[in-house]
Amino acid sequence: MLKLPITLSEIAPRISAGAFILNSGLGKRAADDETAAGLHGFAAGTYPFLQKVPPQQFVQGLSTAEIAVGAALLTPFVPTFTAGAVLTAFSGGLLGLYLKTPGMRKRGSLAPTEQGLAIAKDSWLVGIGIGLMTRGLIERRPRVTVKKAAKQAKRAAKDARREARAAARA
Repeated sequence: MLKLPITLSEIAPRISAGAFILNSGLGKRAADDETAAGLHGFAAGTYPFLQKVPPQQFVQGLSTAEIAVGAALLTPFVPTFTAGAVLTAFSGGLLGLYLKTPGMRKRGSLAPTEQGLAIAKDSWLVGIGIGLMTRGLIERRPRVTVKKAAKQAKRAAKDARREARAAARA
């Protein structure tokens, strides 16, 4: 029987975050110049190294990253820890926009302003990512190694031969 590296309880957060991010990435695929300039300007204002990247190139890179993150979360063969780490890294960068961009938060608080509300949602993505990483680390039975699996198979074959001999004598 094929066992997936995820459990039933991990499916809901992976689908909700993965579908959200995948949809966002697909929506940016055909961004016009005005949209690209706006997204680029916003990101470059917080992360100055992005000023060197042309707006359309930036949006295509962001779109590709979002599609990759969404796909990783939606693919059940991607281990939970890995999916959580990818989500945490990606959403952590987005959360940095919220924390570092003036006007996104109420003065002296983490609470969002009306302008920051759309970006404050990235905090739940960080939470889902950390939760998946934690689950991937501490709530897994140890994986069976190839050596251990071979030993178990050899023992099972030996037991089967013993049972077959006993059945033949009876």
